[in-house]
Order: sequence, then C-alpha cells, then structure tokens
Amino acid sequence: MSAPFGDPIASNSSAAGAQPNKEPKMASAEQLVLELSNPDLRENALLELSKKRELFQDLAPLLWNSFGTIAALLQEIVSIYPVLSPPNLTPAQSNRVCNALALLQCVASHPDTRMLFLNAHIPLYLYPFLNTTSKSRPFEYLRLTSLGVIGALVKVDDTEVISFLLSTEIIPLCLRTMEMGSELSKTVECPFLSFHFFSICICIIRSSYSLLYRVLPLLLEFGCKVCNCLTKGFLLAGGHIYCSKDFVR
Repeated sequence: MSAPFGDPIASNSSAAGAQPNKEPKMASAEQLVLELSNPDLRENALLELSKKRELFQDLAPLLWNSFGTIAALLQEIVSIYPVLSPPNLTPAQSNRVCNALALLQCVASHPDTRMLFLNAHIPLYLYPFLNTTSKSRPFEYLRLTSLGVIGALVKVDDTEVISFLLSTEIIPLCLRTMEMGSELSKTVECPFLSFHFFSICICIIRSSYSLLYRVLPLLLEFGCKVCNCLTKGFLLAGGHIYCSKDFVR
C-alpha cells in the first residue's frame, strides 16, 4: 500500500538545509508532518495540522509525498473500527480521528492529489463511519467529517470521480446518514449532501422510486433549498452517460 503514497521526503532533507530562507510556516508544517509518523507525537501533530491546514500552502502534496504519512492517517482510521459496533466511540477518539479526516479532506480537495487519493481508493476507508447508526455526538461528528472528505472530491465536476462514487455504495450511505442524524446534524448535512450528491443520486434511475421515498421526507423538512438541488439533479441526470437512457425511459 505504500507505493501509491509517494516517495520518501528524506531525500529532500539536504535541499531543505540549503534553503535557509524557507518560510517559517512551511518549515513548521514539515516538522508536524514528520511527527505524524511518530506514535508518541502524532496526536498533537494531528491537532495542530488540522487547525492550521488553511495556513499551510501546499500541505496536501506534502502529506501525500511524505514517507509513511498517509499510512499513519489510515492507521488512525482503522484503529477505531473495533469501537464502531457495538458503539463505544469516546469524544476523545472521535476528535482524534476527525483531525486525521480533516487532513485527508485537504488531500482530497487539492488538484495535485485528488486523483491520486481517488485511485488509491482511500474513500472506501470512510464508508464504515457512514454506516454507523449511533446518534451520539461523537458518531455524528465522525459522520459529518467523513462526508466532508467525500464532498471535497465532488466539488469539482469530474467524470472519473462521479464514476467511482457510482460504483460504490456511497449514495445509500449518505441517505442513511441524513436519516440517522439529529435535527442539528440534518440541518448541516442535508443542504451539503443535496448540493453535492443529488445530481449523482438521480443518476441511479433504476432505484428512483426507492430513492424518491427516502428523499420526500427531506424535501418536506428542508423545503426549497433541497428541492432546487433535486431539480438540478434531474437536469444533470438527463445528460449523464450512465443514466440518460434510463432517464428518458
């Protein structure tokens, strides 16, 4: 699994030493990224990088090309699989893995790393989180942050991204997330999902009736904002290569 995640940055150490004028922010980011590979320093590094990720330029390529960094983030994700069922996720565990997910969202949103991220099938690691049914706050935060990673992928209308999502179970998982969330969670999730996913959902015309029954309660609850996105979805679906024939039929 280490092969798709880039080359070690150890070879860059000499180059880094030859650049005394490197920006302090980027030097700080590099140090924090290195600390992700140290289990004793990882928790603090996750926290600091997730809080300051908007300040670090080109953090996503640094994360992807740093030796062992993506593996460390995936380790954080899979380490909490055992507490998903039965649901025993603590707030501290949720916060820590959400910090790791925030860094993955950074990688998913960057144009230089988006397709590398997708081709490595990293979104599949998040699906167990979306499949949880607990309504406790730690699980809600976990689902919302996971959706943020998926949303970062679909912000750009890329056929390959959409094709990948259509080949997985992301649509029923997202609908389950909206159904299971609390009122506060749904308020955040539904407009987000409607904007990013309804155009994809409607592409699955073979499931349109069951999808409609699940969407209608959301339309009644959230009104015209979701309805507008749903209408946009039907318009987009009409020209989508995967469903135009079914759509017309």
